[in-house]
Amino acid sequence: MEALGLPSLNSHNISCSNFQVQNVSKNPERTHYFSSLELSSLKPRPFCYSSSELSSLKLRPSCGTPLLHRTAVRMQVDGEDYELKQMKDMAAARKRWEALVREEKVKVLTPREAGYAIQLSNKTLLDVRPSIEHKKAWVKGSRWIPIFDVDTKLDVGTLSRKITSFMMGGWWSGMPTLSYNDQFLPKVQENYPKDTDLIVACQKGLRSLAACELLYNAGYRNLFWVQGGLEAAEEEDLVIEGPQPLKFAGIGGVSEFLGFTDQQRDAASRLGWSYRLVFSARLVGIFLVADALFFGAQQVGHYLQDLRSH
Repeated sequence: MEALGLPSLNSHNISCSNFQVQNVSKNPERTHYFSSLELSSLKPRPFCYSSSELSSLKLRPSCGTPLLHRTAVRMQVDGEDYELKQMKDMAAARKRWEALVREEKVKVLTPREAGYAIQLSNKTLLDVRPSIEHKKAWVKGSRWIPIFDVDTKLDVGTLSRKITSFMMGGWWSGMPTLSYNDQFLPKVQENYPKDTDLIVACQKGLRSLAACELLYNAGYRNLFWVQGGLEAAEEEDLVIEGPQPLKFAGIGGVSEFLGFTDQQRDAASRLGWSYRLVFSARLVGIFLVADALFFGAQQVGHYLQDLRSH
C-alpha cells in the first residue's frame, strides 16, 4: 500500500506455500483450467500446435465395430494427452507467476486494499475477466479489457477444444471455451502509458496474474495484483454494479442451477431455508422430468412394438 501512496493496512506476507495459484485445484467447482492454447499464448517463446494435437477428439465417419472401437480408443488417448499437456503448461505458468510476486515485480493487494486505492488515490482497476463474468457484475469505474474471452470460432480445432472442455467439466461449471484476446495488450497500451499504476484483477486471481506477466514484459512497472480475485472481496470492499453479486459472477452451468457452488452455500447459510427451498425444488423438478421422459420412452417403445406386430 505504501507503493500506492496510501497508509499501510494490516501487514501480510505472501509466500509460495500459501500462494493463491497453488490453492486452485482444491475445489473443482471454483477452478477454471486454462487450455493449452491459452497458456501457450502467454509463453515468452514461440509455440505452436502439431497437426496431431489439432485433430484430437476429431470424429470421423466409420463403419464396422473394430474401427469404431479404435476410434474410441484414439479419442481417449488424445483426451489424456490434452489433459497432461494442460497440467504441464499450468505448472510452467505457475512458476513464472510465483517469480513475479516473489521478486516484487508485481505488488500484491487484497480486495479491500484495492478498494482503498481506487477510492482514495484514484488508481485504475483493470478488469481482465471474460465477458461472461463481466456482464454479471463489475467494479464501478473499472476499465474492462479481457485477456481471454469466449471463443466463437467454429473451425475444427476450436470445436475439438470445445468438446474437450465441455467433457472435462464445462457442463458442470458453465465455463465456456476461452481464447486469448490478441487485442488485450494493444488496447492497454493505447489507453495507458507505461508509468501508469494499474491494479489488475480477474474473478479468482489466475488470469490477472497472466495479464500482469504480459504487461510487465511489455514495459509496465507499476503493476498491482488483487490476490484471490474479485471473488474474494466482501460487499464493503468495493463499489459494485451489475445484476448479480460479484461473488456469483464466476459460477454457472449445472452446479449453479442446483445451488451446489460454495458461493451459493454461503448465501444459503445466511438467508436460511427460503433460499435452499428454491434449489431443492429445482432438484425435485429434474427428477420428475427425468421420470416423465423415461415413462414416455417406454410408452413409445410399446407403441412401436405394437405397430410391428400388426
